[in-house]
Amino acid sequence: MARRLRFTGTDSKVDGCPALHTDEGTGEIIVQGAPVTDPADLAQLQHFGPDDVAVVVPRELLVNWGPKEMERVPELVDRVTFRRLFENFEHTAWRLETRRGYASDRQDPDFRAFLATGSSPCDPDEPWFVNIKAQTEAGKVVGRVRVADRPMTPEQRFLLDYARHNAAVGENIRYLWREDAAGLPAEDFWIFDSRIVALLHFDDADNITDIELITEPAEVVRYAIVRDTAMHHATPFDQFAATE
Repeated sequence: MARRLRFTGTDSKVDGCPALHTDEGTGEIIVQGAPVTDPADLAQLQHFGPDDVAVVVPRELLVNWGPKEMERVPELVDRVTFRRLFENFEHTAWRLETRRGYASDRQDPDFRAFLATGSSPCDPDEPWFVNIKAQTEAGKVVGRVRVADRPMTPEQRFLLDYARHNAAVGENIRYLWREDAAGLPAEDFWIFDSRIVALLHFDDADNITDIELITEPAEVVRYAIVRDTAMHHATPFDQFAATE
């Protein structure tokens, strides 16, 4: 059975080698680099078995990208602390949304109105809109990429219609079909200033159970790479809606 490998990082500026990958099933680290082939070099290696291979990696690769702990202890925060991140970020706040629906949307009166009329109402004086409008008018960037299914779920259709309200206060809302998002993790997260990741954990009923803050540089860069990849392939919501 093939391993489930996740790219961890590289110090290469050009070709992506050498690099580290993580086996998501076992936690093992896979080192990618130039092979050691000189017999005189191989003869100096201790405990080197007949099926072993040796590769050369810069020390900086292991320092910058190697795991710092055998088992990372999650840092969980409450909703109040999470909300403060949207008030205190300095430059960018961005989210990836990958679920087929969210319990918070199903509980929203605007969702019920959408199901009844096909159009979602909006109160521009809601705290979320007031804050995001102030942040974007101050020159900060707020955006999301949403992954959608074919056919779209009612919750996804609601959010697609609701995106116009988010856009009205300055959010950059983009969409990807799920088949085009195969390389992205099935995770929901916010990333603030390319420095802090808020990873959202859900139960089977789509309720948020925990909010985990991640600040380890290698992990934050991994999520930043996900953000850049998603943004590169995603389509602005209005163009996406026109083809749905």
